[in-house]
Amino acid sequence: MRFSLPLPRRSRHPLVRALSLIVGLAVVGVLMVFGLVVAGVLLVGGAMVFALRHWTRKRAAASPAGRPAHKPEVIEGEYVVLHQTRHAAH
Repeated sequence: MRFSLPLPRRSRHPLVRALSLIVGLAVVGVLMVFGLVVAGVLLVGGAMVFALRHWTRKRAAASPAGRPAHKPEVIEGEYVVLHQTRHAAH
């Protein structure tokens, strides 16, 4: 079974066509401005988080406690090598 919606009829009146074009362009413009505002908020927020992290790391590195900077530690583990005696059919 095929589902299809009826196609909307375009108006033949030139004033209605012009107004629909203007309304369509206005909607697209509002969406673009909204997108730019969201992008700007994300950009400013990301820059603030980056600056805050950078500032707190510099303060932690210059702390008067005299501790050496934290170096990443290696996680050690035990490994067992498994030898396969029979080959599996692929």
